[in-house]
Amino acid sequence: MMAFPDIAPAAAELWMAIGAMALLVYGVLRGDGSTRAVVWMAVATLLFAAWLVWSHAEFAAVTFSGLYIADRFGAFAKILVLVGSALTLILALDYLEREKLERPEFPVLVVTACLGMMVMISASDLLSLYVGLELQSLSLYVLAAFQRDSVKSTESGLKYFVLGALASGILLYGASLVYGVTGVTGFSAIATALGGQERSVGILFGLAFVAAGLAFKVAAVPFHMWTPDVYEGAPTPVTAFFSLAPKVAALALFIRVMTGPFGGIGDDWVGIISLLSALSMLLGSFAAIGQRNIKRLMAYSSIGHVGYALMGLAANSTGGVRGILVYLAIYFGMNLGAWGVILSMRRADGKLVEDINDLAGLARERPLMAAAMAVFMFSLAGIPPLAGFFAKFYVFFAAIDAGLYLLAMIGVLATVVGSYYYLRIIKIMYFDEPAPGFVPLNGTTGVVVAAAAVFTLLFFLFPAPLVGEAGLAAVALFP
Repeated sequence: MMAFPDIAPAAAELWMAIGAMALLVYGVLRGDGSTRAVVWMAVATLLFAAWLVWSHAEFAAVTFSGLYIADRFGAFAKILVLVGSALTLILALDYLEREKLERPEFPVLVVTACLGMMVMISASDLLSLYVGLELQSLSLYVLAAFQRDSVKSTESGLKYFVLGALASGILLYGASLVYGVTGVTGFSAIATALGGQERSVGILFGLAFVAAGLAFKVAAVPFHMWTPDVYEGAPTPVTAFFSLAPKVAALALFIRVMTGPFGGIGDDWVGIISLLSALSMLLGSFAAIGQRNIKRLMAYSSIGHVGYALMGLAANSTGGVRGILVYLAIYFGMNLGAWGVILSMRRADGKLVEDINDLAGLARERPLMAAAMAVFMFSLAGIPPLAGFFAKFYVFFAAIDAGLYLLAMIGVLATVVGSYYYLRIIKIMYFDEPAPGFVPLNGTTGVVVAAAAVFTLLFFLFPAPLVGEAGLAAVALFP
């Protein structure tokens, strides 16, 4: 008789599943008028799940017949995902009301997407990896097309669905090749099998296909083609969500897969990851120069930042993983604040604007908003002593320690080029002739933006707690 699995390590996931079903039932029974209440209940659900994860962060366990692993690395990534999703929902509330998109399905889809991300992060088997990935992806496809009356939103959802299905098929094919050669699907069992045999062509092809599927999920070049169109077409809160929580979850999964089942054959994938990193940094920097739509610019910016994060993975070391986790936490803070300002790009007549030139003279109309945006842009550019500088510092030195000097040099070049379009936004805000006035930040958005600005500005005074936690999380993958 099969023993009932220990469900305690997955308490947060079970809470999220129950919460998603309860919110869905409540929203259906109360109708569209319940959207605000459902959003705040979803925020509470996400934050309580984050507390559950944090309260069990020090305990490591494998359960559900080896399909699920709970460890400090997973806890770190999950807390980022949950807190980021909760704050994105808070930012979205005003947008949903103004754009007449008050439907309770929105927060429910965010919660189900987060549930999928948590399963992804804690996956210790190719089967649970795929289930979590698809639960996240299906929710994100619907969110991208959430604004049904918008042709752009519908188009972005369709593009994301078609390309996402292709990427899932590539990943699944790679997983089937790995299973065909090793005869197992568990990460630890795959690592053991690969340690006792010669690297076959099947394994190398399986590794390549799995890496390609995961590279699509993190929007690494050359699997980035969906990102600018989906970012531009999706409703702005959805775009902000895409750039935060799913990015963290997909990178965490990428790290776990590469350092877990394929950790023993690192020589075979370090070159692949280095190439993905270099191409992403270069394209993200150069392609953003000509962008005028701020959402497309942020899309290319996110591609570039994925490249910097992958530099840490290419190092294939504890220091590299620590650098990625610090990078993700800092990127989460400065990106969240930038999207808070972008969500407030609205004229006095209520019209939404997305063109960078519409920020002209913002410093005279809304000096605090402009100052916050300037902090985020300087930080994204990696200007010291802002938080973004330290994010790059840790991944660059991890790459140098691993002997990846050329990759580090490409990163420096990409940083210099990328600074141009970040500084251009600051120049437009402070030195161009004023455009028609912006509405001020609403209360909740203003609080989130202010908190993100303070974190970005003052991180250099208190880096130890975050860096220490990231180091402990990294050690969980390299015991």
